[in-house]
Amino acid sequence: MLRIGLTGGIGSGKSTVAALFAARGVPIIDADAIARELVEPGQPALAEIVAGFDAGLLDAQGRLDRGQLRARVFGDARQRLRLENILHPRIHDAMVARAAAMRAPYTVLVIPLLFEAAQRDLVDRVLVVDAPVELQRERVLLRDRLPSDQLDGILTAQLGREQRRAGADDLIDNSGDAAALEAQVEALHHRYLALAGS
Repeated sequence: MLRIGLTGGIGSGKSTVAALFAARGVPIIDADAIARELVEPGQPALAEIVAGFDAGLLDAQGRLDRGQLRARVFGDARQRLRLENILHPRIHDAMVARAAAMRAPYTVLVIPLLFEAAQRDLVDRVLVVDAPVELQRERVLLRDRLPSDQLDGILTAQLGREQRRAGADDLIDNSGDAAALEAQVEALHHRYLALAGS
């Protein structure tokens, strides 16, 4: 089975593109969804995060306060690395297992930090969703209401736009309208089906 790694910077439109592939019957494996599962109460990764950081990251129900953790790690590269060392190997293993269980011509693995986390080995092709940084900022500020300095920290921690583009096998330009985006996904869908068939 062909494995497509879908990546892009924050606010580039990865979730929208993944939803368009899903609407065409393509199985989606999302690294962020797996990360959320890994930090549910009772999970070993959550216990390790609490031990490595502090119990103040838990809310009254014992759930991880993801916003507080994000604010902390994107302001401190050492803490971000500590968190990545807890989560990335587990996410990698879960994605491998889920991809192996799929029965489809191809599947899309949504991995926001595909390059940064050295997870290129998980996929056969890399699909980068690209948008100008100004548009990414606008979308994230509208969607997540993040403080501007926190967004700057996230953008700084991610690979630069040109480096992502250079690592792409396929590219989607998400600076236009919904119809333009859908047309690009439709064309790639047929291309991936052809590649999977060959």
